[in-house]
Amino acid sequence: MTKEWLKIIIAAAFEVVWVIGLKHADDVLSWIVTIIAIVISFYALIAAGKYLPVGTVYAVFVGLGTAGTVLSEILFFDEPVDIVKLLLIGTLLIGVIGLKLVTSNEEKKQEVEG
Repeated sequence: MTKEWLKIIIAAAFEVVWVIGLKHADDVLSWIVTIIAIVISFYALIAAGKYLPVGTVYAVFVGLGTAGTVLSEILFFDEPVDIVKLLLIGTLLIGVIGLKLVTSNEEKKQEVEG
């Protein structure tokens, strides 16, 4: 795994934090954490997009963030477990893994470096 893919995973992890924060933040500290998570998330997303195809970066970011948010709601906020929802998240993650496997890091680096 390259550094750019790690940035996408970090961006998605912080996406989960800020999405949950948008729903559950109710004091100054939780809003500050939410805003910091937004900044870190988008900084990592933009940094990864410089070296990987933007469409792939965004699809993986959204896919991982969506899966993480749904799972976090189930694990931490007592959202009811729906087997269909879990199957669809699994399908989404298979697509994300497929995008990672078919994306070449070297081609994009050569395009950026000229």
